[in-house]
Amino acid sequence: MTHRFTDLELLWTVPYGRAAGVGDLTARPPGTLRSAVEDAVLPALHRPPCVVSFSGGRDSSTVLAVATALARREGLALPVPVTNTFPAVPASHEGRWQELVVRHLDLPEWTRLEFTDELDVAGPVARDTLRRLGVRAPFNLHFHAPIAALAAGGSLLTGVGGDELFSPVARLTPYRLLSRRWDVNRRTVRDAALDLAPRPLRVRRSSRRIDLPYGWVRPAALRRLRTDLARLDATEPLSWERAVRRRVWPGRRLQMHREGLDRLGALHGVAVENPFCAPGVLATTATAWGRPGPRGRTRELRAQFGDLLPADLLERSTKSSFNAAFWAGPAREWARGWSGDGLGGDLADLVDVEGLHQEWSGAEPDPHSFSLLHTALLASLTRSAPQR
Repeated sequence: MTHRFTDLELLWTVPYGRAAGVGDLTARPPGTLRSAVEDAVLPALHRPPCVVSFSGGRDSSTVLAVATALARREGLALPVPVTNTFPAVPASHEGRWQELVVRHLDLPEWTRLEFTDELDVAGPVARDTLRRLGVRAPFNLHFHAPIAALAAGGSLLTGVGGDELFSPVARLTPYRLLSRRWDVNRRTVRDAALDLAPRPLRVRRSSRRIDLPYGWVRPAALRRLRTDLARLDATEPLSWERAVRRRVWPGRRLQMHREGLDRLGALHGVAVENPFCAPGVLATTATAWGRPGPRGRTRELRAQFGDLLPADLLERSTKSSFNAAFWAGPAREWARGWSGDGLGGDLADLVDVEGLHQEWSGAEPDPHSFSLLHTALLASLTRSAPQR
């Protein structure tokens, strides 16, 4: 089934709510996060070349480490890490971490691709992806296109899904108190009481907390979006396990991200696997971690994969940023000449074009506006395409 953005989602680039036609995760497989990730990785190793989208962050490093250990154990070809590099974007530089991981895993092959503005959100790779797949989630789907091309006919592993796996629910203070994960004090008791408050009170509380600083969205549309998100927030399950089964897996965000990567891979005959958001991994951890959920990302990664990766890597708290690489020139030039058309009638009524121009005139615009840019850009590409 194809999942498309709603107009309200396009306003801030993030899908939300439940995906149509996707059921809850009901399986209760035994095992651990480690064994479930291995099960998700193994089919990719059986379809060489197996390429890993490797940034040097904890999630992609873990996937690479599992794939490497599994390949050696099973006598299969080693996976090849592929890294997109941007010398002109200091915030993206992860060379120290990347080299630490590749050296630790003793991998003989590592491909580094160097880019200037090619992966800009209006650059040549993004334009080609838009023409072939339309406006998709995530907005930076095209980031994986050069990597998928290197895996043609084989498989691609990514670290996508770590955030969904380790933090799918915030409303679980009561269970963490009951399981003695957290100390009982004034703050945790207050948080537990708020988590257990009647739904109308939680909706009002969420509505006050939700910050949507999007000057390109008209006030009425912003109110609709805030109301939607507050209601969604207020219906969040108390249990981490239930949240994974009934909210994360069937969620539009996860399903649209998986679908986008699958379709990108299909352009190159590549099977894409995202182990951290694979149904088997989510179901296994839902069973293993239960209502209180994981004991923290660092602790779980160290417990499950500590023998595969350097301790410094597993305990790092920093992350790279590629935002400047997505606004590296082509998008700025295109936005400067944009007349405000290409959004379509209903969507155009929700957008403040002047506010969008103002956002895009900045040095590093908010990426939450980029699906609108892709919508308008695709319309202009369609109009300029030669007629057959």
